[in-house]
Amino acid sequence: MTSIQSLFFGIREYLSPVLKNSKFKETGCITPEEFEAAGDFLVYKCPTWKWESGEVSKRRDYLPAEKQFLITRNVPCFRRVKQMEYTEEDSETQVETEDGEEAWVATHSGRVAANIEEIVQQIEGEDDEITKRMSSILIEPDTDKEEVDIPDYDDIPDIEDVVEDDDPAALNTTSNVVATHDDGLSDKILQVRTYDVFITYDKYYQTPRMWLFGYDEHRSPLTSTQIFEDISQDYAKKTVTIEAHPHLNMSLASIHPCRHAQVMKKIIEKMNEEALKKFELLKQQYGNSPNAPQAEQAQVRVDQYLIIFLKFMSSVVPTIDYDHTISA
Repeated sequence: MTSIQSLFFGIREYLSPVLKNSKFKETGCITPEEFEAAGDFLVYKCPTWKWESGEVSKRRDYLPAEKQFLITRNVPCFRRVKQMEYTEEDSETQVETEDGEEAWVATHSGRVAANIEEIVQQIEGEDDEITKRMSSILIEPDTDKEEVDIPDYDDIPDIEDVVEDDDPAALNTTSNVVATHDDGLSDKILQVRTYDVFITYDKYYQTPRMWLFGYDEHRSPLTSTQIFEDISQDYAKKTVTIEAHPHLNMSLASIHPCRHAQVMKKIIEKMNEEALKKFELLKQQYGNSPNAPQAEQAQVRVDQYLIIFLKFMSSVVPTIDYDHTISA
């Protein structure tokens, strides 16, 4: 059944046209060129992420040969999803889709206390420096350059800022510590799983797609059942399935991208709305000055797409701690 499904997906992707025109603000979709730009920016801001070329026979001609997909390795996962308990400090929210389909659930989404004004401030820059800072941003990961401001990973709005629907959730701080006497060096060792996290471009859905390959504390590959222990139960075996990696000869857990564009569109719209409100106040301060900031400078840039995407994906894999891979 899996081989037939993989064949179907392969044919479907092959027959799908390549998106040529930018639509990330209108639909949440991105072109291969925009995926590359967003990947370059992610790699520039966080060197733990790297481009990979994959198997030669599986390369897509709409992406550069050396930039087929992104990967970060050895991402820690300290606890299982079932060890998380609900409290008033966290929430579970839903993003309603425009086509009437079932809403996307954002689990444990209140764990990051994001202030929308702080988010906008990170996107815009600060005060009178706004025009200079935004206009000077270039994607040049291989050259030394002055650090530029991007939205802080922790300040990107959680999905509860898009729609409101409270349902408490929180983290159980009890760690998995077990006794050992194998080497005599320590009586307690923290049992930590690690994951290799992949991001590919899905030509059919025209969005990024996340893949996971896990290891236990002994660096042995995790089984499918063990991987699903680290995925929110709202998604395990539903939105998250085991499928063939498009660029490697292996099957991995993947978060299906069927609603990625819709949710990303909602998040980007919310960020842009708040940014424009901030800019209206700044324009009043500038008056008729020729240096007054323009509304376009407040908008989320497409090269920031993957930074926002990773925050969105944390609702699916709340215990896989790739927060540390994003620099401020």
